[in-house]
Amino acid sequence: MVDKEMLVGPTLHHDIQVILNKCKSLTQLKQLQGHLITIGHGQTQLYAFKLVRFCTISLSNLYYARLIFNYINFPNVYLYTAMITAYTSRPDHKSSLLLYREMVRNGWSKPNHFVFPIILKSFPEVTKSYGIETAHTHIEKLGFGKYPVVQTALLDAYSRFSSDVRVARQLFDEISEKNVVSWTAMISGYTRVGQMGDAILLFEEVPQHIRDTPSWNSIIAGCTQNGLFSEAILLLRRMIVEEGTVQGNEPNDVTFACVLAACGHTGMLQLGKCIHGYIYRNNLNLNSLTLNALIDMYGKCGNLKEARNLFNKANRGSLTCWNSMINCLALQGHWQGAIGVFKDMLRHGDDVKPDTVTFIGLLSACTHGGLVEEGLSYYDLMTRVYGINPEIEHYGCLIDLLGRAGRFEEIMKIVRDMHITPDAVIWGSLLNGCKIHGRIDLAEYALEKLISIDPNNGSYYSMLANLYGELGKWDEARKLLLDQLVLLCSFDV
Repeated sequence: MVDKEMLVGPTLHHDIQVILNKCKSLTQLKQLQGHLITIGHGQTQLYAFKLVRFCTISLSNLYYARLIFNYINFPNVYLYTAMITAYTSRPDHKSSLLLYREMVRNGWSKPNHFVFPIILKSFPEVTKSYGIETAHTHIEKLGFGKYPVVQTALLDAYSRFSSDVRVARQLFDEISEKNVVSWTAMISGYTRVGQMGDAILLFEEVPQHIRDTPSWNSIIAGCTQNGLFSEAILLLRRMIVEEGTVQGNEPNDVTFACVLAACGHTGMLQLGKCIHGYIYRNNLNLNSLTLNALIDMYGKCGNLKEARNLFNKANRGSLTCWNSMINCLALQGHWQGAIGVFKDMLRHGDDVKPDTVTFIGLLSACTHGGLVEEGLSYYDLMTRVYGINPEIEHYGCLIDLLGRAGRFEEIMKIVRDMHITPDAVIWGSLLNGCKIHGRIDLAEYALEKLISIDPNNGSYYSMLANLYGELGKWDEARKLLLDQLVLLCSFDV
């Protein structure tokens, strides 16, 4: 592959780039590296940087990239940054921080302001408590605290890894040269903690001439994630109508995925069809993200025929596509179809393996179909064969399934063995089963747990008082109703 007559003289830099563009394997990369060593460029930082970047990005071979890095006697900050970036994207946050620490301790090359946005992703993952604060102190000590790119990365880190966004907002206010990235980072910080009022107000302050598609997506996605579905749809309309003349502000696959999710949650099938038509009329790329969002929207809105048509055209190598179809069928009570799609997925081969979302759909399908043994079998397949730790949604589906069948001993064993603290959904599922089968004793237990979780929910008190009445526990019923009355009076005050 390497033309030795090419790799000489003043065009060497250009020739290396041409060869890397044609490079397809590690063997070819080694040939290029060997020739560079032969002609005396084995320690040239720029060429080593290009090799490391190609090895990590194009070949996904982090091991050999580190060998190239280790061969350089005194790697500069750009080489360190390339390797740290590769570890962070893996993600291997520990190796990322260890390499950064090595750079600082060796002193061969000093950090620049571009490395900090990368290591700020690793600090909280490795050091856990006070990770961001430690990194922040370190950055200030080195004198990079006033660089806008670093300030933006810090506010993003605080908003991602801390439920208190006040520090992030303080950093945002201190940025003298705010750009669209810093505005978007702060808006996203508010949406993550559910402060949608602050997020929307801040979005309206963003200068119109710097708004771009990611900034629109941040507020639209925030609305969808926080249940403000109508607001998300209105923002899309604004984006198309008001901002349509601004180049670069067109909706993209992320925009459509968020708004189609809002349509699915609200059952707005006609609007979902309009968005589908907009995508088609504007010849927009129907990639896997948009296609999966369309399948999910049509399925949740009850148009399973169109969801299935899109599914049949989709790339079956995408697990999200399979999950969307399974969950839509389960949601609409088509448990046979959901299980059938899952079996087709297993026949597809090792390219697609089920995950936590897959099994939520399957267990939900089994609940709709009353398939107790099948549900237990899929739960066993998930935990034992695929090694997936159950999440609260899996437990909720399983307890609902067993509760409807009246298998309360198995339910109590599952609750005792849960590695997650049972929430209101778990106790609510148990309560529902108790009502069906008249298990007043367990219903009383479930209601007491629900009251302990949400003591301000008056409906729980009323239900428990009625149960006490059925059991003849009139003193307990009167006391409970009196407590509820006192609670209501305190709210009135």
